[in-house]
Amino acid sequence: MTGRSHPSSPREGQHTLMTLALSTKLHTSFADAVDRTRKALADQGFGILTEIDMKATLKQKLDEDMEDYLILGACNPPLAHRAVTVDRQIGLLLPCNVVVRADPNNPGAVLIDAMNPQVMVQVADQPGLGAVADDATAALQAAIDSLGAGAAKD
Repeated sequence: MTGRSHPSSPREGQHTLMTLALSTKLHTSFADAVDRTRKALADQGFGILTEIDMKATLKQKLDEDMEDYLILGACNPPLAHRAVTVDRQIGLLLPCNVVVRADPNNPGAVLIDAMNPQVMVQVADQPGLGAVADDATAALQAAIDSLGAGAAKD
């Protein structure tokens, strides 16, 4: 697993680093990585509610070119229900974004980044979200980990 780290807000005098994403790299085609990501998410109870093709959108709206870049809005209904029961404003951070993107520095590699649900706890500052975030993190990490099973991974 790789990810970018950002400082989180200090709690009780401690300063920790928060990993923004749960990530992996696959050496496969972009289409295969998208298919495998959808299946891995479905196997963990996530449905895809939204899909944003950044490459197509930026080309159409700005006539800008970029590598393949797809944002999937993944939702696990029982986890989402638990989260909104604790804090109705948490919907601002839902669904969980999962990005499938071609690695511009490594042709033939595709990066998959899932938002770390622990970020939700840091942003919302609602202690009751901790257990939900733990369960969501476990499910998303299982999906990410399953992508690397039997495939080359960095």
